[in-house]
Amino acid sequence: MTESKKIDLHSILTDMVRRDGSDVHLTVGLPPVVRIHGQLIFLEQYPRLMPQDIEKLIYPILDKEQQEKLEKEWELDLSYSVPSVSRFRGNIMWQRGTLSVNFRAVAIKIPKLEDLNLPSVIKTFADLPRGLVLVTGPTGSGKSTTLASVIDLINEQTSLNVVTVENPIEYLHSHKKSMIKQREVGSDTHSFANALRHVLRHDPDVILVGEMRDLESTSIAISAAETGHLVFSTLHTQTAALAVQRIIDIYPSDMRNQIAQQLADSLQAVVAQQLLPRADGKGRVAAVEILISTPAVRNLIREGKQHQLYTTMQTSRNMGMQTMDQSLAEHVSAGLITRETALEYCVDKTELERAIRKSYTLF
Repeated sequence: MTESKKIDLHSILTDMVRRDGSDVHLTVGLPPVVRIHGQLIFLEQYPRLMPQDIEKLIYPILDKEQQEKLEKEWELDLSYSVPSVSRFRGNIMWQRGTLSVNFRAVAIKIPKLEDLNLPSVIKTFADLPRGLVLVTGPTGSGKSTTLASVIDLINEQTSLNVVTVENPIEYLHSHKKSMIKQREVGSDTHSFANALRHVLRHDPDVILVGEMRDLESTSIAISAAETGHLVFSTLHTQTAALAVQRIIDIYPSDMRNQIAQQLADSLQAVVAQQLLPRADGKGRVAAVEILISTPAVRNLIREGKQHQLYTTMQTSRNMGMQTMDQSLAEHVSAGLITRETALEYCVDKTELERAIRKSYTLF
């Protein structure tokens, strides 16, 4: 019988990174579980975790304030590093009276946009003088990585003052041509809204808001974009059109016409992305939907016709726009993903099949 490996947090996290995993889960009754290319894999070399095992793994890495917050609020976000291995974004919560923990690997080196195989139009967002740029998608779709790469491009090519508000900080930016100030919710500020109320006093040119979570943080972000700042943020929506609708729906009904006008004036672009398993089994590839704010797009937002934004993206490829189904179709035609994967992640199966047929004529 094979002897179980000693339970050690650094060993577990290192094993996950060496296997090219994205997440590790520590849950009572199971050995550590890692997600590799979207699939959950049990690390059977470790024993099944008992409640005291997770406490012994986690409490030593928490300071007194974090321990008190976990015991008071029953959940905690944190960042953690294993030297020479990786940084990690962590979350601890209680379930059935025991601790459950997730750590997500965050690369120490910020990837270049070209290495992410994203559409080239995304690089132009770093040159925008002002306005709001949103990156949307489900959890684990690479939103933070895309934004970190755009911020790093700004840092390399322009002398600007960049302030970020994140929960937690994932990628660490060094000062290059720009000055980068990173604030973490929970350690540097009490909340996104509180940080944003004060951020304009720091003379920012660029503001990164980790997530527009509520009415107050959304309002401040849009106001900052309206008043001459370049603002980047994320939302958890599946499509670009839904991101626009989500922002408007945050507001009371009597304010929605006004906010539609403000959003139409300030929005520059929306990127909706998801990560899909590659056809060759070697990792994942991003499928990306892009909405660029043109006069036609602004008019649709003002008039509350968000349902027509999809058609606009379909017919505006020459302006850098594309739908999710068009992106999936190109990946199928290039052999990056299978048709079955595309059908699983598409918005409209009929539209996807049409786009695949059209895309094959381009390759």
